[in-house]
Amino acid sequence: MNGKLVIISAPSGGGKTTIVKYLLESGLNLSFSVSATTRPKRGNEEEGKDYFFLSVEEFKKKIDNNEFVEWEEVYKDHFYGTLKCEMERIWANGNYVLFDVDAKGGINLKKKFGKDSIAIFIMPPSVVELENRLIKRATDTKEKIKVRIEKANEELKLANQFDMIILNHQLDKAKEETLKIVSSFLKS
Repeated sequence: MNGKLVIISAPSGGGKTTIVKYLLESGLNLSFSVSATTRPKRGNEEEGKDYFFLSVEEFKKKIDNNEFVEWEEVYKDHFYGTLKCEMERIWANGNYVLFDVDAKGGINLKKKFGKDSIAIFIMPPSVVELENRLIKRATDTKEKIKVRIEKANEELKLANQFDMIILNHQLDKAKEETLKIVSSFLKS
């Protein structure tokens, strides 16, 4: 395997997906690494575009076959992971790999790829603001939001393990700052 990787992490509702979409449209030769997951589809998510949706059994079989670069059980029976074949496909097309992953996944990728990667943590202005964003998103029950907020508190403790932390208080500013950092890294 070879090539550079850009890792974007944030708690759920932190703005990472919006920032990742912005980076993909920036003309930097980035290609999105589609993660595999066992969680159910949300809204109009598409197989192979947003995620590779697998059963728990299928996911565990891929773990046993060493098909993942990294994987994690984020919530009970909700596995997420990066398939080796997905990264190889992106590099074979001459692109850089762009990840939208949770904090632990980001740290695992950074440890594995070191100087060939940049890990950026998108910091929400506050946990209260994060909760408001999740409520406005209207894709989760109150119970799921509570679980996501508990996980967010854990992820915020991991932010200092990233190369860069970008405060997402104002989305346009956070997008521009991220683009500048990524662009500089890819040129180095």
